[in-house]
Amino acid sequence: MTTSAAVAVEELLSESVGAAAERERTEFDRIAGPHLTSIVLFGARKMGQKALAGLRRAGIEPLAFSDNNPSIWGECIDGVPVFSPADAAARFGNSAVFVMAIWGHGSADPMGDRQQRLRELGCRRVSSFGPLFWKYAEVFLPQIPALDLPHKVLEQADAVRKAFAVLADERSRREYIAQLRWRLWFDFDALPDPVQQPIYFPGDVVALRDDEVYVDCGAYDGDTILDFLKRCDHKFRRVIAFEPDAVSLGQLRRRLAELPEAVRERVRVVAAATGAEPGAVRFAATGGLGSAAGQGDLEVPLVTLDESLAGESPTYIKIYIEAAEPDTLLGARNVIGRHAPVLAVCAYHRQNHLWRLPNLICDLNADYRVFLRPHIQQVEDLVCYAVPPQRSLV
Repeated sequence: MTTSAAVAVEELLSESVGAAAERERTEFDRIAGPHLTSIVLFGARKMGQKALAGLRRAGIEPLAFSDNNPSIWGECIDGVPVFSPADAAARFGNSAVFVMAIWGHGSADPMGDRQQRLRELGCRRVSSFGPLFWKYAEVFLPQIPALDLPHKVLEQADAVRKAFAVLADERSRREYIAQLRWRLWFDFDALPDPVQQPIYFPGDVVALRDDEVYVDCGAYDGDTILDFLKRCDHKFRRVIAFEPDAVSLGQLRRRLAELPEAVRERVRVVAAATGAEPGAVRFAATGGLGSAAGQGDLEVPLVTLDESLAGESPTYIKIYIEAAEPDTLLGARNVIGRHAPVLAVCAYHRQNHLWRLPNLICDLNADYRVFLRPHIQQVEDLVCYAVPPQRSLV
């Protein structure tokens, strides 16, 4: 570990909890100046509509949306007019604060570049959505992915330091520092470019073997399983897939049905969510990537990996389950302690998963080498990889 990296962590943790709480309350005021309630939301899709709903709960009616999509210019969305960036800047550039309400999955352009384009059009006051959400935390936070109040990071400083110390390579440490800075300061520009390695199967960290027993928690429609089969050229021992969403489960079964029989017979599908204890759990079934346990009106079976994998010898476990990752790890304590499978665990669904997951994994099996790899530009698809020493390529 480099001294400079350790120093960077300590510098980020040097702010007091009280100072961070004060910054949360006042940062948007500082940016907005006299235009605190005169707000134009840049981005009229999912994040923009979420910002609109939250502002209305806080008693604020935005002036307008601005959006890059010409097909909605001149329309109203939920009663709010939509302008082109140029028209919005001409109308409101001197009399409002423009809030970037875009957080597109897989977006390639940095947040700073988006804000700079608005300034070049003549918008005097421009903010990302972070400071706005901090100010009105009671209606906006916590948010997935990973957005919450900065002072909560500082309250867990010892756990933050502990996780940093277990990271196995310099790239992971640089990513950790950048992700920590984002959680504290909402600094998108500090985030490194995503890696070019495929998500869940980073060839620079670990290589697939011909005898993998691959476990997919949150199998969705089978997209990652098909990627696994392609990358191992159908040379594997077993696949066990867990998926509680009925719509996704149907899509998964249809995709598996198209595979050769010699492949299908080695795949087991479990229609359940995974967690720390067996039972049942409420579930929000959307048929999409946002399906999540712990919310919604449906009730689905909840199983542990220790129970469900009895008699199996798992070698590779992927976990992408919308914030339930820690519980699934706890429900796999015996599997992890006994078999030390490679773990690929999404680490961005909650603010503290950045440090909670590495710490939990190493508590369950101290022999792991732990890596962080970002797979898209903006915080999402950050994966924590835990690799037993005999399989680590780093």
